Amino acid sequence: MPTIFRRYGYRFHFYSNENNEPPHVHVTGKGGEMKIWMPELIVEFAYRVTPSEQKRVMKVVKENVKFFMEKWHGFAAKKK
Repeated sequence: MPTIFRRYGYRFHFYSNENNEPPHVHVTGKGGEMKIWMPELIVEFAYRVTPSEQKRVMKVVKENVKFFMEKWHGFAAKKK
C-alpha cells in the first residue's frame, strides 16, 4: 500500500490488490477514509470525513491529479 503523498494529516495511497480497477486514490487520516476515481474526480465513498474535509481533500487531489495519475500508471505497470 504505497503512500504517494501526505497533506493536512491525510495519506494519499493505493492498495496493491486493486490494479484491475480504473485509476483511483485512497485517502486516509483523521479517523476517516475516501476513495476518489481519477481523472474524473468522483468520490466513490467517504467514511467519517466531514463535508468540509472532503472539500479540502478534493482540492488537493484536483491540484495534484496529474502527479497521482503518473504514480498510478507507474504502480500498475510494476504489478503486471
